[in-house]
Amino acid sequence: MGFLLSAGRPLSGDAVCPDDAGVDVLSSRVLLRPTDPARSRAFYRDVLELAVYREFGPAEDPGLVFFLGNGLLEVAGRSDEPPRGLSLWLQVRDVATEFERLRSAGVRVLHEPRTEPWGLVEGWVADPDGVRIVLVEVPPDHPLRRDQR
Repeated sequence: MGFLLSAGRPLSGDAVCPDDAGVDVLSSRVLLRPTDPARSRAFYRDVLELAVYREFGPAEDPGLVFFLGNGLLEVAGRSDEPPRGLSLWLQVRDVATEFERLRSAGVRVLHEPRTEPWGLVEGWVADPDGVRIVLVEVPPDHPLRRDQR
């Protein structure tokens, strides 16, 4: 018999009941409301080169939703102040290669890539509003590569 994980609780595959299932999440995304939407759209589309999932709204000021691996990032709307307390964690194949590409594109580097005590290679850059983007590489010998959960 298989097990499902619902709201942090293991449930037997045939014991799932709507009252015990928690929030029934079908999709999710991070919402980013930049101070300069055109600048931020260009950063995520043209500098980070994230693939566009969908575009919506008026052609002169569209909202864009980008793929983030198994997540989504929506860059739409406008804010009077830069986002606070938001960081994006992006796993990449090769942090050093990405850092060279981003540095040559003029992206602000906050923290040079290094192997952290937990074994991941991490480096931090900032988007145009100062949102911290953590680029992470999982080395071949890291336990995350072997964990089959």
